[in-house]
Amino acid sequence: MTTLIINIKQLIQIREANVLKVSGQEMKTLPLIENAYLLIKNDTIVDFGKMEDCFSTKAETIIDATGKIVMPTWCDSHTHVVYAGNRVQEFADRINGLSYEDIANRGGGILNSAKTLQNTTENDLYQQSLQRVKQLIKLGTGALEIKSGYGLTLEAELKMLRVIKRLKKEQNIKIKATFLGAHAVPTEFKNNKSGYLDHIINDMLPQIKAEDLADYIDVFCEKGYFDLDDTKRIMEAGMQYGLKSKIHVNQFNSFGGVKLAVAHNAVSVDHLEELTTNDIEALQNSNTMPVALPSCSYFLSIPYTPARQLLNAGLPVALATDFNPGSTPSGNMNFVVSTACIKMKLTPEEAINAATLNGAYAMEISNKYGSITKGKKANLIITTPIENYNYLPYAFGENCIEHVIINGEVV
Repeated sequence: MTTLIINIKQLIQIREANVLKVSGQEMKTLPLIENAYLLIKNDTIVDFGKMEDCFSTKAETIIDATGKIVMPTWCDSHTHVVYAGNRVQEFADRINGLSYEDIANRGGGILNSAKTLQNTTENDLYQQSLQRVKQLIKLGTGALEIKSGYGLTLEAELKMLRVIKRLKKEQNIKIKATFLGAHAVPTEFKNNKSGYLDHIINDMLPQIKAEDLADYIDVFCEKGYFDLDDTKRIMEAGMQYGLKSKIHVNQFNSFGGVKLAVAHNAVSVDHLEELTTNDIEALQNSNTMPVALPSCSYFLSIPYTPARQLLNAGLPVALATDFNPGSTPSGNMNFVVSTACIKMKLTPEEAINAATLNGAYAMEISNKYGSITKGKKANLIITTPIENYNYLPYAFGENCIEHVIINGEVV
């Protein structure tokens, strides 16, 4: 099957195959072609260029994109899409003065979600999660990482990971799975955190490996949750089962988690709302991708990741949603890109690079996703008629997406 998109106003994020991420000053550049065409064969981008060179190109399906922008779909490298119910009451509690920590200390937060999920059947959990994934695709997301971590028992964590595996198999979107058993200490281990870590390592990990349920392992490295020794223990255990790390770190405090994650070759360090000079130095000359989650900062009214400091140090930055029921009940990458521009002072070019190519890198899939490159998957956004790509973050309340193409198919 061949599809030809013609009269593209701007075809953006054009890259050579060997460009797997962009860093520092490179992120200010967003390569594009004005008045372009793009040819898809089956699920792959096979050609593109200026319309004046398109005269001999044939295809079974032709899409006229006059006045529209074509770009790669968003690559959301940090989500908790598989969860049960919601935490609407906690939203109201925070407005009435309770902090995120206050809510967690009285049994809310992650433990609240875990209790709800434990009482939800696997099929019901799949159906709830499926509706969210379908909505994310409509919003332009074409690759997605999904974490467990709202189970906190062997049975419930396996339930979550099996749902993620089913989503991987049955949905067209690219999905990576992350095991986040070390998200919080469950009530039954309240005074025995070491015992819970033993449970993760000795009981959960072998079963996850046996069923091939995860690509990565994660830890909520934060005061009141898991410290540096805990995080090191979990990362090293994950490595024994072939699971690289993607670590929650520096959301509320900076105490060495970034350096530890980098030393263990973590694929990404995510949150980074609190950042020190030592953290930035640890990231330099590493392959670890810093990931900012601006809609979490927006929802919780906490500081935004100081992305400009990272870029000024020559580092890359990726953007992701952190979609979850407690601190970010939205998976809208369009809002993330807008918020990164408005609140973090990223340029549109930097934000789009962070949400496409660098997001793909944070899932180790930028060889196939995240840019307009011959041989990459045909995962594309076709916008409504708009002035130029700057309009995307500018019009933060407007849906500028007309079509989404996943693996060569319009959805």
